[in-house]
Amino acid sequence: MKSAANASYTLGELAEHIDARLIGDPNIRIEGLSTLTDAGPQELAFLANRAYIKYLDETRAGAVLVHPAHGEGCPGARLELDNPYLGYARLSRLFDPLYQRSSQGVHPAAVVSPEAHIGANVEIGANSVIDAGVEIADGCVIGSGCSIGADCIIGAGSRLHANVTLYHGVIVGERAILHAGCVIGGDGFGFAHDGKQWEKIAQLGGVTLGDDVEVGSCSSIDRGALGDTRIGNGVKIDSQVQIAHNVQIGDHSALAGCVGIAGSTKVGRHCLLGGGVGLSGHLTLADGVQVTGMSLVTNSIHEAGVYSSGTGSMSNSQWRKNAVRFKQLDDIAKRLNRLERNARDD
Repeated sequence: MKSAANASYTLGELAEHIDARLIGDPNIRIEGLSTLTDAGPQELAFLANRAYIKYLDETRAGAVLVHPAHGEGCPGARLELDNPYLGYARLSRLFDPLYQRSSQGVHPAAVVSPEAHIGANVEIGANSVIDAGVEIADGCVIGSGCSIGADCIIGAGSRLHANVTLYHGVIVGERAILHAGCVIGGDGFGFAHDGKQWEKIAQLGGVTLGDDVEVGSCSSIDRGALGDTRIGNGVKIDSQVQIAHNVQIGDHSALAGCVGIAGSTKVGRHCLLGGGVGLSGHLTLADGVQVTGMSLVTNSIHEAGVYSSGTGSMSNSQWRKNAVRFKQLDDIAKRLNRLERNARDD
């Protein structure tokens, strides 16, 4: 495996890696990825957005990853693929230092319970604490300062970046990526009120993450009150997302930054939630629902489609006028109803 410092591949190797059609010299050496405008002779550029076609004929890149429809505009070698952006994503990991370094083993400053089971080629960073009953499968990387609570299970090839916290009994699937500072399995927000004060409800469930899940930095996924909070296979969660107890997220859904989901809501498969979306509790979203940024969803959505709420930005003076009119809508509606009744009577 090549190190980050000297990662180098022939164009032929890269074409084979993503099953792309190669036009040009297969022996060209590629040592990195870059944009059309910044790439040099040892770098591969890509064109995934038509807005950048104007830069194609002037690029200095050693080769370009393009859709076949745009291939003729390349001044040199190229890799043709129907989905260039997907090809770029797959090639990017070949040049990422995190994917190129070999396992460093268990750091002397890590604290690992003798009752934990650690698989082969596992790396555990300094000051991480692994509690009793934990199972960490082969090829995992546990960054520095992580806390893995009792009886957690982490699937093969998963990576926890620095300062990730897993409370007890959390299950993480294979090839998961948990970014710095995320907290999985903290108590759900459950309290009962006796008329004067709040009584805490013990959260007796857990959290289960499927395979190929990614959770962004400083995101929180709460454990279930009774059953588990469940995140499906291939789900992608951005930074600073809050997922409450007993929420279920279907396979291959994606949540952008600052999404908040209240307890016991079920999100279907292949759903997309834009930044800042809020979902009330005990709702159901069908498969294939897309909710645009900053929208508030207070009712279940039973059909796939794109949904929005709120308004886009406007000048403050216009917003102030509209805010006044918004408060007048009920009165206007009543007046309109009276006018319509009078018109029918006439």
